[in-house]
Amino acid sequence: MKRPAPLELCLLALTCLLLAACAGTPGGKGSGAGEQYAVSMALHDQFGAWRGVPYRLGGTSRSGVDCSGLVQLTYRDLFGIQLPRTTGELAQTGAKIKPRERRSGDLVFFRINRRLDHVGIYLENNRFMHASASSGVMISSLDDAYWKKRYWKTVRPRSSLLARR
Repeated sequence: MKRPAPLELCLLALTCLLLAACAGTPGGKGSGAGEQYAVSMALHDQFGAWRGVPYRLGGTSRSGVDCSGLVQLTYRDLFGIQLPRTTGELAQTGAKIKPRERRSGDLVFFRINRRLDHVGIYLENNRFMHASASSGVMISSLDDAYWKKRYWKTVRPRSSLLARR
């Protein structure tokens, strides 16, 4: 029997990965690695399109966006889900999730000071996408001392397709 060529093995592996990414459980309530991978890839694509867009309070366009605006338009554009516009309203949109149970697409919240909250979208490996006042749309680590000190909670939006995972 002839051994498969390296190219054939690579194509087989790629096919398996693509099939796994499309997999889910019956009834659309997938919770597998395939769904997580698909959500993560969609969020990374969104980040690629918005990376470096400057922060602008109240903004919802590529000329400037704030943290809750980025969350709202990401959920709308990627998942067809309309979420509230403000960080305070977003913080009330779903179930509180334990840090060890975070999944791609969950919302992470921070208390910057007594009058200011901040929100981002969890990606994976303790990293999240957000609109930073100092650097615009970027990815940060929850392990960073600044964010670790200000972390408030993680929420999985109730109206989200992701909440059914």
